[in-house]
Amino acid sequence: MRIGVSGSGALLIVALATVGLSACGTGALGYYPAPRRLVIHSGERIAPTPERMEAVEEWVREQVDSIREDPSFLIISREQDAPAYPWETLQLSVGGDTAHIWHQARTGTYGPYLIYAHLHLMVAQNRLDRWLPELAQDATPFQIERAILSRVADSWLHQRSVFDARPNAILDEIVYAKEKGWLDAFILTARPDLYVAERREWHAQEPDAREAYAAWFRHTFERDPPGMRGGG
Repeated sequence: MRIGVSGSGALLIVALATVGLSACGTGALGYYPAPRRLVIHSGERIAPTPERMEAVEEWVREQVDSIREDPSFLIISREQDAPAYPWETLQLSVGGDTAHIWHQARTGTYGPYLIYAHLHLMVAQNRLDRWLPELAQDATPFQIERAILSRVADSWLHQRSVFDARPNAILDEIVYAKEKGWLDAFILTARPDLYVAERREWHAQEPDAREAYAAWFRHTFERDPPGMRGGG
């Protein structure tokens, strides 16, 4: 879907048709539909509650409204053939008013990628407190990224459990890492050159955590975690 937004002469190009926001909600039914459990081939399960998914839908809708209506920024979402983690494709303009994001074609996954781009635009514009009020004002880049990926994970869990979105290897990794308590390890292992101090502190405080995380990841997904592939 393409949506023109007046103001600053900007054309906001957003792919909102499959963000996973139909007339779901409580609506006339008077209750929120029961999300289905997620089960992947290794047998690992996630069982989100209706209350949690309803709360996720509420803030996702608020972000979608902002993406559609706020003339102060532009998000351009494009398709590509190869899968990629959200941070691998995001490009922000120097002025912090435009984001380019690429998502894998024909997978119905661009909602979480748009949320990732939107929140990083809010970082660039110093407006993140509107969307992540739980973050301290002096939050570090790692803490900000962790909070953003936590929201990305929730949005994909919502799509998978409520709207029966097809599995996606990359986004499922982020969801399971968060739900099983490994999100810090996931980020620090996948992006070792970016959060050097946090990674060093993690290894010093929990010297066995990296291997424990890798063992969990291999059991869950039957492959090495990002950052440890190809001998990494």
